[in-house]
Amino acid sequence: MKVGLLQIDGKMPNLALLQIAQYHLNQGDSVQMYVPFARKSYGKIYASKIFNFSNFPGWYPKDAILGGTGVDPYGKLPEEIEKTLIQKEAWNALYPKFEPNLGFSMKGCRFKCDFCVVPKKEGRPIGFNSVSEIMVKPSKRLILLDNDFFGGPRWEETIQEIIEKKIQVCFQQGLNIRILKPKQAEYLAKADFWNVSFKYKQVTFAWDKYKDKKLIERGIDLCLDAGIKAYKMQFFVLIGFDTSPEEDLERVEYLRSRGCDIFVMRMMERESYETEKDFERTKHFQRWVNRRWIFNKCTFKEYCKEVGFKE
Repeated sequence: MKVGLLQIDGKMPNLALLQIAQYHLNQGDSVQMYVPFARKSYGKIYASKIFNFSNFPGWYPKDAILGGTGVDPYGKLPEEIEKTLIQKEAWNALYPKFEPNLGFSMKGCRFKCDFCVVPKKEGRPIGFNSVSEIMVKPSKRLILLDNDFFGGPRWEETIQEIIEKKIQVCFQQGLNIRILKPKQAEYLAKADFWNVSFKYKQVTFAWDKYKDKKLIERGIDLCLDAGIKAYKMQFFVLIGFDTSPEEDLERVEYLRSRGCDIFVMRMMERESYETEKDFERTKHFQRWVNRRWIFNKCTFKEYCKEVGFKE
């Protein structure tokens, strides 16, 4: 049987589609990324949608088996597929040009943030794949998609293996700096961490809630004491959830004063905002911060005046 797989959204390779592909390859089927004009040749079509705000393409096959967090936040793959280990052949079939290895060493999260579906979907932290199970390609680069790496039951064993094997690692989802322990900071300082494009030596954290300021300050100091330079610390800063414009600006300016890198992430759903102006403001604020040449050149008020946005 020939199987077509469609990735509706997301920039990273879709692990669910890779697992589905590997499962069918193990059954002796052939797999490929879905091609509209070859629709009649497929015995089965799978489609994955990870964001609820993404649109379906006009040529979307209505008979596809559809899944993903963007469709059902609590949906899971069938057990026989969920347990399938992705091998090199699935990568070659779907994403032949993607170089790094990609996967989860743990799933779940210790926290229950209102804006996040992970704890509801995956539950408490559990161990998932080992480093050797994820590293199926010749690349020495590894992107971990763990949502709570240091909450995983095997975090120490995992990071030791990463260090010993001299693997370049990206903690793509960010690490929880609020409860980082000295021992964990020391291990992190020894790891060869990189950003997702593997262009810069960076490790990513998050500052989602304004009230966590003292914990963020403590975490930054802990990393500095361990030997991690401030400019190598990147922070995802969530806006548009439960913070005011003033609190958003204060967080960004504090991180700037500490020499950290900042990447603003905003709530994308319009219903998250009371007014259209609030929605538009977060778009401008995100652009001002994330376009580094603008951020370093002017204040947010000066930016708003330049683009004609009245705060």
